[in-house]
Amino acid sequence: MPDSSYLALLLVGLLGGTHCVVMCGGIVGALSMGGPARASLHLAYNAGRIASYAAAGALVGALGEASLALSGQLPLRSVLYLLANLMLVALGLYLMGMTRALAFTERFGQKLWRHLQPLTRHFLPARTVRQAFPLGLLWGWLPCGLVYSALATALTSGSAWHGAGLMLAFGAGTLPNLLLAGLLATRLQAYAHRPALRVVSGLLILAFGVWGLIGLARLAFRSWPDAS
Repeated sequence: MPDSSYLALLLVGLLGGTHCVVMCGGIVGALSMGGPARASLHLAYNAGRIASYAAAGALVGALGEASLALSGQLPLRSVLYLLANLMLVALGLYLMGMTRALAFTERFGQKLWRHLQPLTRHFLPARTVRQAFPLGLLWGWLPCGLVYSALATALTSGSAWHGAGLMLAFGAGTLPNLLLAGLLATRLQAYAHRPALRVVSGLLILAFGVWGLIGLARLAFRSWPDAS
């Protein structure tokens, strides 16, 4: 797993923040239910959310490790890497509003979310850190194409530890935007809806995916004479 993957997911989380604010801004705003914004509550909420991302990353990383152990590693690793970068391309187009290709991934997660969402009522309104942290743990499983795109990269890591680390990097990238969404509420949400911002963010994430596909094509081209 190249070190650049950690940086890439950190930047994907940061650049995809416009999607986070649009999708989750109202959720984090509900933490105080009209009360004053408290940084400690939002930090606890986001810590829980990122912990869930890391747990999901560990799960898919372990799944990738098991699948690689049961097959020829290089072909399958290349297929997984191809999938991860195609997901980034789709995510870039999705953020720009050019496709709904990732909507099916969010529908896939709805079944799990239907079981978890009722549990959030036990922690709302969140008045203490003890309420905000488990609320974040639950909200971390909210169906989200951005998260699923990051998980596709974690799947290629071939390790539960690397998968968790990649999702921690991604979660850290989303942190600034969602902290600001909680503290600034509607002002940041209005800013995140600006088409130009979403197009720029989408283009940059699209570039990550295209760059990865180019690297994979170069690797395939170099290994082609050996295969023959």
